[in-house]
Amino acid sequence: MQFHRFENSSALNSTFARWLIRIVKDAIAERGHAYLAVSGGRTPQALFAHLAGTDLPWQQVTITLADDRWLAPDAQDSNERLVKSVLLQDKASAAHFVSLVTTDERAEQGAAVINQRLSSLPKFDAVILGMGEDGHTASLFPCSQELSLGLNTTQDALAVHPTTAPYQRISLSKQRLLNTQHLFLHLVGAGKLPVLNQAIAGDDVLQMPIRAFLHHPCVDIQVMFATE
Repeated sequence: MQFHRFENSSALNSTFARWLIRIVKDAIAERGHAYLAVSGGRTPQALFAHLAGTDLPWQQVTITLADDRWLAPDAQDSNERLVKSVLLQDKASAAHFVSLVTTDERAEQGAAVINQRLSSLPKFDAVILGMGEDGHTASLFPCSQELSLGLNTTQDALAVHPTTAPYQRISLSKQRLLNTQHLFLHLVGAGKLPVLNQAIAGDDVLQMPIRAFLHHPCVDIQVMFATE
């Protein structure tokens, strides 16, 4: 783990955007295409807006999500709606997007289709994770019965039913999230630091799933943190 602390979120997002732009350019130069997995929520919105106006060959970029709520893509709480309305705008509107939802009523019913979609994607060039106050990341919640499956399955994605958060979910598995050239944890807010420190201090991944990424022996996660 490498910890990068910034004076504020503006400084964080400026640096983070530069790094991601370089990753995308290098990936396109190397294999003709770049593949990113991003997270929803409030934290990445300013970063998304910054990237959206960047002059890149976006038609050679594919973007998907680390997780999503099992909602219609235009629902207010949909991560897909957020990405499409903030990131996939301006110049970035030319990027390809891989959805994590279907029209099925239950996430379990659509999981096979989602896994088929993801199976066509190679190793990610960058994955951007967030972290909740309970130590969850993506939709790998410590409260869910599916957590052990999410941490151990070889499948790309799985249905999740958290008991401490609304909506059924679809989440990329630990294995799929770790299948990336660059792994980032994007944190903004003073309250995130004690949670991060608690996660670093322990090793029970069932208590705090983010530990599976912070303590992974083969993947060097970059923590991007600002207090405000």
